[in-house]
Amino acid sequence: MTTTNPATDPVTAARAVATECARAYQDVFAERLAAAYLLGSLAYGGYAPAVSDIDLAVVLTDARDGDSGTFASVGESLRGRSDLHRKLSTFWASLPALRDGRDDGRFPALDRLELADHGVLLLGDDVARQVARPAAEELSLESARFAVTVLATDEVVAEFREPRRLLADPVWFTKAVLFPVRFLYTSVRTAGRAATNDEAVAWYLDRPDPVAGSLVRLAARVRAGHPVHPEQMKPQLAGGLVPLYRHYIDEQTPRLLRAGAPADLVTAFARWRRRLT
Repeated sequence: MTTTNPATDPVTAARAVATECARAYQDVFAERLAAAYLLGSLAYGGYAPAVSDIDLAVVLTDARDGDSGTFASVGESLRGRSDLHRKLSTFWASLPALRDGRDDGRFPALDRLELADHGVLLLGDDVARQVARPAAEELSLESARFAVTVLATDEVVAEFREPRRLLADPVWFTKAVLFPVRFLYTSVRTAGRAATNDEAVAWYLDRPDPVAGSLVRLAARVRAGHPVHPEQMKPQLAGGLVPLYRHYIDEQTPRLLRAGAPADLVTAFARWRRRLT
């Protein structure tokens, strides 16, 4: 397994892993790899060693059958190299698809926007300016679809009511609390610009009497690396997480209706709201 120098600062170590992984993909795809970029907090700032992923974007000259399996197998191999490598999250698509505003690999709209706004080139030619920026409506609908697919499952709803994994896993804790905050901020304030967790939290806590404000502050502290005992987290989760999500659903549902969202998505939000009541 690969090891990292403990004297190296976390951002430098994470960037080194990202560069190493980009070169590994270059070895596999050779001349088909057009570019590789840093995304996420390593690109725009605010990297939190305790919870942040190492987000890598790989742009191919074209997409072919078998590419998805190749990325899956190479990614699994890379994540096995060290604890730090386990944080790797790879987004990929072909350059023609990115120019057309499509995803023919694994490249959701929000991450395509991050590439256009904040991508830091690691390898290849800089093609970020060629990426079509997703419309605000696409971002809103995609985040809503992600929310009901990932956060409205029976398992997650049960976890919200009786937290177990949330108390033991700081990454899941910060994501669960800050996802709705970032979704709300993106829908209300950014007008199609890629937002960071820090600015979303600052905006949310600056609102009059924010729902579950103390829980959001706690998640921001955990994300910044401050140790918090599960016994401190438990009452905050019990009192704040479900109200926070009900608030998100209540604010997002009218926007979905105004945007002409598919009926199944609106229905999923209504069903999710009932289950959290």
